[in-house]
Amino acid sequence: MSKLNIELLNKEYKDKLAEETVKYVLDVLGKEKVILASSMSIEDQVLTDILLKINSEARVFFLDTGRHFQKTYDLMVETMQRYNFNYEVYAPDAGELEGVLSKFGPNFFYESVEQRKKCCEIRKVNPLKRVLSTVDAWICGLRRDQSLTRQNIEIFEWDYSHSIYKINPIAFWTEDMVWDYIKKYNVPYNHLYNEGFLSIGCQPCTRAVRPGESVRSGRWWWEDPDKKECGLHIRLEGNV
Repeated sequence: MSKLNIELLNKEYKDKLAEETVKYVLDVLGKEKVILASSMSIEDQVLTDILLKINSEARVFFLDTGRHFQKTYDLMVETMQRYNFNYEVYAPDAGELEGVLSKFGPNFFYESVEQRKKCCEIRKVNPLKRVLSTVDAWICGLRRDQSLTRQNIEIFEWDYSHSIYKINPIAFWTEDMVWDYIKKYNVPYNHLYNEGFLSIGCQPCTRAVRPGESVRSGRWWWEDPDKKECGLHIRLEGNV
């Protein structure tokens, strides 16, 4: 794996275009060793557009938890047709999922933070480990102003959980900047955003956002704001 100077790169790329960041990572690490994580959010749609314009054979993956909104699946099909590519789709281990559902029932994730994180672990975190074991870096659509847990993210990071690079090309973008890009390039997006959804995950764990609420307040709305991560983006001690 090529070694990146994270501290230097964060200084150099803070004011550069997201396209420049993505191109640099692909050039240095190679398209086979870099993958974009897409939840079909507006941020991920922007990055899909950027990535596939740079390299039409670049890798993009989707975690199919089995509990997504139908409109999310519809957007997935529309995006594949628009850019003429296929997502790499990763799903939960059937035996693991069957075991927990048989023991606790289908709605066990509402009972406690621990139970909810267990559901996320099976449906998202474990499949994520499988795909990230095949790459040296993953690209994410995280932005600093999305939530309290993301205020300190950098464009270039070392993901201690998976021992690979984590690249956040639009870390410093605002939501308005995301929408401006979508409108400028006519990027497909999930029309649940038109119904007040600002962060879209699994259907049972996502609601529309009320006026004045933060972007991710509709995710796991029954929990404290500082606990609203699914385990995909945990920042371990020492993360740059």
